[in-house]
Amino acid sequence: MKGIFTITALLAMFSGFAQNSVKNLGTSDPAAKKILDGVTTKFKTYNTVKASFVLQIENAAGKIQGTKNGTAYMKGNQYKVELTDQEIFCNAQKIWTYDKNANEVQITEFDPGGSSFTPQKIFTNFYEKDFLYKLNGEKKEGKKTLQEIELTPTDKNKTFFKVLVFVDKATKNIVSTRLFEKNGNRYAYNVTSFVPNAKIDNSFFVFNTGKYPGVEVIDLQ
Repeated sequence: MKGIFTITALLAMFSGFAQNSVKNLGTSDPAAKKILDGVTTKFKTYNTVKASFVLQIENAAGKIQGTKNGTAYMKGNQYKVELTDQEIFCNAQKIWTYDKNANEVQITEFDPGGSSFTPQKIFTNFYEKDFLYKLNGEKKEGKKTLQEIELTPTDKNKTFFKVLVFVDKATKNIVSTRLFEKNGNRYAYNVTSFVPNAKIDNSFFVFNTGKYPGVEVIDLQ
């Protein structure tokens, strides 16, 4: 499929949040854990979430390699991600990855306990198994007070060495994330709007071939 930047960037941002844990080689900052636990607890109170975001990759020389705007809709384990050239649907049983340019959709099986990307993972307890974390402090950004938490992977074989997570102190929502790769690349994920508890029907998370005339279906289940 096309859309290589989109898939690569999303996997780079989230793959580290979904692997099997390794032996913890140090201790984490209790203050940072309290903040991250608060984020998870708050997120789980929402019935649904609609989050718009900007995803950007920058190379070691500081040059921006690509930028994607998108919107993620979440309801339980279900989600839909809308991007300029791609849509991803998941009804907690199947995943449909639709390439708009090719008019092609790939169907794969959803594995809730596996390493698959889900947008829910960035808002919940991704940090518990695979990271050490510490609170770097607070900073003002407009009217917001952001708490900066630095995470380092316990598995030193990973391609990245650091993740920065910025939490809105008042709302307990993650507003941005920065991932630093060993090769110098940096990924930035910024939440531009966050709307909880909007009414979303379950059918919204299912790919309907009738709405995509001539679509090629590739079933990889």
